[in-house]
Amino acid sequence: MKTIRQFLYLEWNAFKRSPTFETNLAIKILMGLVALYFIAIFLAIGVGVFFIAEDAGAADPLVWVNKFMIYYLAADLFMRYSMQKMPITRIKQLLLTPLNKNQIIRFSLLKSSFSFFNIIHLFFLIPFSVVLIAHDYSIFGVLSWFLGVFLLILSSNYLNVFVNSSDRILYVASLIYIVLAVSHYMGYFDITLFTAPFFDALYQQPLYLIAPVALLFFMRYRAVKFFTNHMFLDSGLAQKEESVRNIDFDFLKRLGSLGNLLTNDMRMIVRNKRPKQAVIAGIAFLFYGLLFYTDSIEAYEAPVMKMFAGIFVTGGFLFMFGSYVPSWDSAYYPLLMTQNLSYKDYLKSKWALVVFAVIFSTILSSLYLFISLEAFGYILAGGFFNLGLNAYLVIFSGAFVKVPVDLTSGKKPFGDTQAMNTKTMLLSLPKILFPIGVYALGYYTVGNWFGITLLILVSLLGLLFHNKILDALVKLYKREKYDTLASYTKN
Repeated sequence: MKTIRQFLYLEWNAFKRSPTFETNLAIKILMGLVALYFIAIFLAIGVGVFFIAEDAGAADPLVWVNKFMIYYLAADLFMRYSMQKMPITRIKQLLLTPLNKNQIIRFSLLKSSFSFFNIIHLFFLIPFSVVLIAHDYSIFGVLSWFLGVFLLILSSNYLNVFVNSSDRILYVASLIYIVLAVSHYMGYFDITLFTAPFFDALYQQPLYLIAPVALLFFMRYRAVKFFTNHMFLDSGLAQKEESVRNIDFDFLKRLGSLGNLLTNDMRMIVRNKRPKQAVIAGIAFLFYGLLFYTDSIEAYEAPVMKMFAGIFVTGGFLFMFGSYVPSWDSAYYPLLMTQNLSYKDYLKSKWALVVFAVIFSTILSSLYLFISLEAFGYILAGGFFNLGLNAYLVIFSGAFVKVPVDLTSGKKPFGDTQAMNTKTMLLSLPKILFPIGVYALGYYTVGNWFGITLLILVSLLGLLFHNKILDALVKLYKREKYDTLASYTKN
């Protein structure tokens, strides 16, 4: 207990003595508000899913929920990979202290057990369990089911360690998940026929709890062993030097200096972990529209919510990558500033990269035509806005993100809280609220298609005034140049 108090004392001092304490505190408060939002969603689902299952004609709501539990756990693992930090706390600094290495590992894993990604599931599982008991389900059976599912979620917490340690594990798992989900949807193979009976058995036979308990202990043991084998400053935690295959991207050379800058960005994405994660997150957003355009969730049926989805479906890479310009280049930004390179070419290369990604995403999203023409209308309008205006807005807001990005680290594509400040949070609002506002103006005055057309026409203004907007961005970046250089070189 004394050791835990010591760790907590160090954690608090590190937070309190941070040079960005006020910013971090404000971010913690904002993140708390976001957490309350998701807690409310999970509470609503936990209370309402029993009655949703009844409305869907399910004879037994618990059996109905168990059928989709495998997808619930898979989605949880994907969200952990995308957003949850690795359960290691200031490891290099702690290894230089008299603290025992095993104590450091156990505290880090204990801290990860209290992660928001674990606790949030309780706001679904507890209300749902209470509703089940209120409808005369066996108390012992419900408690057994609740514990079994929650232990599997805790196991996923440790499994995330191995998924983060190797991108190949994620790629293989994602491919298997997509194949199984598509096969289920198309009626070829239903994986739930094999997984649902296990979750049913957790309720019917509490003895089955042995399986999730054993899995949790095994995953924790493997996590401890993994960290023990890698917690050395001269090996496991040292920066790895890897040989990389030279990729020329010859087709870009014909673009002159712009092509050279684009080649540099493409190589950075191919060779480094964090830019790759940004690309993966951008691809994942292509499927975001399935929540909105299939009318599977009543709260997402509002037209403004569907336009909201259109912005994100086509702008995943734009938000994940563009918002961290020029931080991606922080490792060699001072060198760039000494080259015979114009700021306009530099910013134009970043703009061209996110624009290409938006166009590519919009083309891929044309598959939403199979859902409805209206769904594709939202996608098209969102794509035009990302192309015409948001491409400039993300570069504009990026001028105020002055925190270096470690390209090779396992930090998540959604960024670190340190890379955020009040300015960037405020600047993120126009990227979402402005297009929704323009669409809403057209929708509530004339109709849906007028709102879509109006947003497309407004978005074209960005392309018409491309050079003027770019010149304004150049002036902004020149004004922020020395502050940016100081931020990237202070460490």
